[in-house]
Amino acid sequence: MDKKKQMHAPVYEALEKLKKRRVVPFDVPGHKRGRGNPELVELLGEKCVSLDVNSMKPLDNLCHPVSVIKEAEELAAEAFRADHAFFMVGGTTSSVQGMVLSCCKAGDKIILPRNVHKSVINALVLCGAIPVYVNPEVDNRLGISLGMEVSEVEKAIVANPDAVAVLVNNPTYYGICSDLRSIVKIAHAHNMLVLVDEAHGTHLYFGENLPVCAMDAGADMASVSMHKSGGSLTQSSLLHVGSDRVDLGRLETCLHMVQSTSPSYLLMTSLDAARYELALHGEKMLQRGLALAQMAREAMKKIPGITCVGEASRGKAIYDLDLVRLVISASDLGLSGYQLADRLYEKYKIGMELADDRYVVAVVTYANEESDMRQLVEALEDISRKMTGNTSGDAANVETRLIPPIPPMIDTPRQAFFKEKKRIPWREAKGKIAAEALIPYPPGIPLVNPGELVTEEIWEYMEEYRKKGLHFHGPSDASLDSFCVL
Repeated sequence: MDKKKQMHAPVYEALEKLKKRRVVPFDVPGHKRGRGNPELVELLGEKCVSLDVNSMKPLDNLCHPVSVIKEAEELAAEAFRADHAFFMVGGTTSSVQGMVLSCCKAGDKIILPRNVHKSVINALVLCGAIPVYVNPEVDNRLGISLGMEVSEVEKAIVANPDAVAVLVNNPTYYGICSDLRSIVKIAHAHNMLVLVDEAHGTHLYFGENLPVCAMDAGADMASVSMHKSGGSLTQSSLLHVGSDRVDLGRLETCLHMVQSTSPSYLLMTSLDAARYELALHGEKMLQRGLALAQMAREAMKKIPGITCVGEASRGKAIYDLDLVRLVISASDLGLSGYQLADRLYEKYKIGMELADDRYVVAVVTYANEESDMRQLVEALEDISRKMTGNTSGDAANVETRLIPPIPPMIDTPRQAFFKEKKRIPWREAKGKIAAEALIPYPPGIPLVNPGELVTEEIWEYMEEYRKKGLHFHGPSDASLDSFCVL
């Protein structure tokens, strides 16, 4: 990477020049640089609102970039060791959907982890591709779903040689990484593309002692949430292309389908500025984040009833771990992850990224301070003192059971989406075709997706979850008294 070249932020600089020109606005947006919405200016600041502008010649156009946006994308590609990079203003959701749409057509098979993000399922609805699921391992001790085992991916590839692509979540929400290099090698040997949902992996490109990033592993495309750990504004993302196996023309056409024609320059300049900082100072920034996370992790080892997933958890299915995220449990104190998150927020003014029945997840970045880590540790110490010997929570009742086998797929996601649906009592759902998902937490793996059969095993598994009052996602009826079927 040419760091001298990276000392340039084309979109950022173009906006600065526009600001100085004081152009009279007869274009959209209608607030006219904030003059029409003083409340918004008061909240966000005059400078911010005045830069919420429309595409124009000096600012380029995301739909067909030829100048500053094109240059910014080229700089991003170089910084992330990709052949091409695309600015995404619809979050990693639109980036992931662009990847899938670009390589899958109706009837094509794509190999996926069972706990894939819903944006992928929605992409299958749009293009009509058929999912071939690989169930991730579940660590019964930790109670969380893990990465994709290489052997299971290989089995799926051998059983479905006509599949066009393999999609991998890497890292997962819990920071768990698969053996991505090996998966890429096997998939490419069978002429399949490798797509990586790298929403939680921006920082992997800029630090040592971190899991391998998608581009270095040889993946063909990767969707990266710059806003999650890279410092850009929420909803801004990058799509990287890492090989000539990708049809760039088709990819660009697909991106036009999922991108806005009125892209936010606030989002794009934040991508440009975040890339600038990471390219020039990324290693130092990420080492700081790692050091802060490790400081907290070591302190938590001394707190009775508090556990934090660490390096000792590595094993067969946990190939690698992203150690900048803290996966914390107070289940030994009788607190579920939901209860712990609520206490941290309400009493100690600490916000977590994720909570489930067993864990909370804290995402640590270079922008955190030592005082943040001390506040978290001290809060956990206080909770431990008050809860020791008083297990009034429900975490003790949470156990990770062996999840039922993936059920038969009667209809593809697209077919299921367009079919007529009806709501029936949950007690009658056994043997019916689901019109909505059932996802118990933990482990966060769908028991059934739309178009799949509600088997007796699945029904009984979910019935136990329901009776215990445990958490699950998917059904429109949160009580699961009723369920939608086809």
